[in-house]
Amino acid sequence: MQRKYLFQVEEGKEAAAGRPSVGPVYRSVFAKDGFPPSVEGLETCWDIFRMSVEKNPGNRMLGRRKIVEGNPAKAGEYEWLTYQQVYELVLKIGNAMRSLGYGPGEKCGIYGANCPEWIISMEACNAHGLYCVPLYDTLGAGAIEFIICHAETSIAFVEEKKIPELLKTLPNTANVLKTLVSFGKVSNNHKEEVNKFGLEIYSWEEFLQKGDIQQYDLPVKGKGDICTIMYTSGTTGDPKGVLLSNKAIIALIAGVKHLLATVKEEVQENDVYISYLPLAHIFDRVIEEVFILNGASIGFWRGDVKLLVEDIGELKPTIFCAVPRVLERIYGGLNQKISSGGLLKRSLFNFAYSYKYNQMQKGKKHEQAATLFDKLVFDKVKKGLGGKVRIILSGAAPLAAHIETFFRVVSCAHVLQGYGLTETCGGTFVTLPNELRMLGTVGPPVPNVDICLESVPEMGYDSLASTPRGEVCIKGDTLFAGYYKREDLTTEVLVDGWFHTGDVGEWQTDGSLKIIDRKKNIFKLSQGEYVAVENLELIYGLVSDIEMIWIYGNSFEAFLVAVVNPQRQALEHWAEENGIKGDFNALCEDKRAKDYILGQLSKIAKEKKLKGYEVIKAVHLDPLPFDIERDLLTPSFKKKRPQMLKYYQKEIDEMYKGGNKPVA
Repeated sequence: MQRKYLFQVEEGKEAAAGRPSVGPVYRSVFAKDGFPPSVEGLETCWDIFRMSVEKNPGNRMLGRRKIVEGNPAKAGEYEWLTYQQVYELVLKIGNAMRSLGYGPGEKCGIYGANCPEWIISMEACNAHGLYCVPLYDTLGAGAIEFIICHAETSIAFVEEKKIPELLKTLPNTANVLKTLVSFGKVSNNHKEEVNKFGLEIYSWEEFLQKGDIQQYDLPVKGKGDICTIMYTSGTTGDPKGVLLSNKAIIALIAGVKHLLATVKEEVQENDVYISYLPLAHIFDRVIEEVFILNGASIGFWRGDVKLLVEDIGELKPTIFCAVPRVLERIYGGLNQKISSGGLLKRSLFNFAYSYKYNQMQKGKKHEQAATLFDKLVFDKVKKGLGGKVRIILSGAAPLAAHIETFFRVVSCAHVLQGYGLTETCGGTFVTLPNELRMLGTVGPPVPNVDICLESVPEMGYDSLASTPRGEVCIKGDTLFAGYYKREDLTTEVLVDGWFHTGDVGEWQTDGSLKIIDRKKNIFKLSQGEYVAVENLELIYGLVSDIEMIWIYGNSFEAFLVAVVNPQRQALEHWAEENGIKGDFNALCEDKRAKDYILGQLSKIAKEKKLKGYEVIKAVHLDPLPFDIERDLLTPSFKKKRPQMLKYYQKEIDEMYKGGNKPVA
């Protein structure tokens, strides 16, 4: 079948020699004549910045709000550093690093919220060939210590208020970590504590002054050199260090640039970006690289989600990137305003919404579908995002179709949804402007990769069927170079040059892809956190009052729920002690029994130091043990998860309706 936005490169292959069948190899129709070349002279991540400084020295590059009276809640206008000013600071930071003996191949940690110093530190690493190693504490307790030791991080830049967190890793990290540089000041107490372990610590100003003493030539850097080790959560156990080369990031940027040019939405030097998604994640990192390449402006938030909308209003970004959780929050707030706006306002909004949506369904571009209503009704929504946003890009987890539809209608901007992994350097698929039929999909591939689906027979997914479904496999220059010090994990997922994502996709007739399942038992919650469900079931299985547990979550929800087979004698004993009447079946329906089991699960979660998003928030008690007869278990008593979801769907829906939703 001819799929509008795909170009077939190879035929599919039937199953052979123990390997499953593989669907046809496709690439973007925008790359049918070959993948786009990178910009001339662009070989490394340092070149992205260097060339932009040469071309746009006076352009505003990095901005932050002026804090009034030392109170972050009181902020003035954005104050800006130009590309030339940033370049001079980068050279000073680089000189200071070199003066302490840190050069090409050394590992440099960066730990803190997005800010100008984060980018300056990163560019100094790029200039001198150091591996930039972002440190990110939501990977869990002990993750910072693990990454510093595993990556052999010898120097680390750290946000002032994060210094105490970093000091907690001492003395365990003292054998590798030698120098700390604060993004701000350093207290005497911190100096004493650091010196006690034989480390040095500098304030930002002290380090800049150190960079004035001696100039160092920049080393030659190659396209194949590693520039970043980006750690990502593993299925179980420790985070994995994803090795990203200059070549991968340059190839990604070339594809994105070509795609944006094709759909006439190029990033221009007058574009403005709000930087609040973690730079430690690939999604934000590559977006900011695209902005830097084009001489555009990046303004930083104040680091408080409650103040984000205010920061957006002051900065007036033209491109807004978000994870679904952020858009869900904005959606909830807008709906609340609409509901409390009185009958006339509500009726006008609903009429305008229906009219514009119908026009868009007929094929009209969003900017032409209802120009009058855009001015009268939807302009307030647009102003809520600063008034100048032309593209909203959602990534990291699937965006619910009703929320995507809502923003496509009311935001007066293109709303695009993307898909990618750290291992693919971020954006690999993205929906296209004014293609309403792509709702609920991640769009066609970006023109820098080849894609195929590999059948997953054990789950019933066939890549050669009339509706092809299978594991999404990716090939191209954007791929990572492997997992640092984990060749075993690398060979598991990189086979004959193809990266096996573990996600199951379904091709749509227009060539866009829909992510429908996960091959392994790991999934992502709506806030973008991965959950290794088998590992959690082992931990929760330690509760003596339960026989078996099945844990469920998905990318549209922010918390976990579970179906539990309680231990009959234990539950009946608890009921007797608490004066609760009824047989075992009745007890399983009793809210007090559910609360008791939930309390036992919460106790073990606390004892085992599980992360907040790994804590179960609602349970259903099934008096009948999971069995083969209901097709819930395999003959070897492994859980059949897709069948369990189908069987317990009603209970799952009820738990999410009544669950203890985390406070936003």
